[in-house]
Amino acid sequence: MTAADTSAPHIPVLLDEVMEALAPGPGDVIVDGTFGAGGYTRRILSTGARVHAFDRDPDAIAAGRLWPETQKSDPGSEPVLVLHPRRFSEMAAAMAQAGVDKVQGVVLDIGVSSMQLDQRERGFAFSSDGPLDMRMSQDGMSAADFLNEADEAEIADVLYLYGEERQSRRIARAIVAARPLTTTGQFAAVVRKALGYRPGAPKDPATRSFQAVRIHVNGELDELRTALEAAEGLLAPGGRLVVVSFHSLEDRIVKQFLREAAGATPAGSRHLPPQAAAFAAVFDKPSGAIRPGAEEEARNPRARSATLRWARRSAAPARVPAGRVSA
Repeated sequence: MTAADTSAPHIPVLLDEVMEALAPGPGDVIVDGTFGAGGYTRRILSTGARVHAFDRDPDAIAAGRLWPETQKSDPGSEPVLVLHPRRFSEMAAAMAQAGVDKVQGVVLDIGVSSMQLDQRERGFAFSSDGPLDMRMSQDGMSAADFLNEADEAEIADVLYLYGEERQSRRIARAIVAARPLTTTGQFAAVVRKALGYRPGAPKDPATRSFQAVRIHVNGELDELRTALEAAEGLLAPGGRLVVVSFHSLEDRIVKQFLREAAGATPAGSRHLPPQAAAFAAVFDKPSGAIRPGAEEEARNPRARSATLRWARRSAAPARVPAGRVSA
């Protein structure tokens, strides 16, 4: 697979908009925090930029290592694509180890990838029955481990916090009563029965519970928060932070981070006067929400929930030095 190959089993979301926001150019160093099938990396490399790409999924890294761009063009050169089999929350430590102090761009495409969703054996989707796994890194606690071992209250809390599921307690009781659960089909069936699902309804009620358990098993929201802080420390003045999220929990974190980093404060009222920011703005005013157009949604239905936000790094010191963000 080469940078010009368009046969990857994945359609990158908001690709043109991401590239416009990221604005990579020859000689730039860009961090792609979510390599996946390499859709963003492929386009970034075509501009003459170098990419440090991260992915915790060993399958994604193994596929990326087949790219010729990961090889040195001559003995004294560095490859234009460097792969890091690590979580993107660890980008600060990884880049320090690679001898890179500052980068011109960081792009993050948050959440589960199309390849993971489409592989039945990975257990991310209920469209086909498979093992109840959901682990992006393929190690550690699985979804089955959590659902079969956690107590009812913890399961209910996860469903409520990460799936915004109002009937979380009812579903948690049903899960505990049905244990052990070993497949995605069993999990989906328990949720549907607990909520009185009728086939043909516009949205499968299992969607929220699957999202919640996946986020919990992979620690996704904490990963996102740490990665945003790391990007702040790594970006050179004028560098771009570009984030594509797929649900309100992620987007809320990104929006709040960028607003606070840009020094945005409440306007104040007669009861509470405006508060001055306690630091110099480390990002310029962030973009608003950028969403796919109708043509892209028709071409790629998974793009429908995507939201892009981006901001340009100022010359102000980072609030948290890059080396302190992750180890």
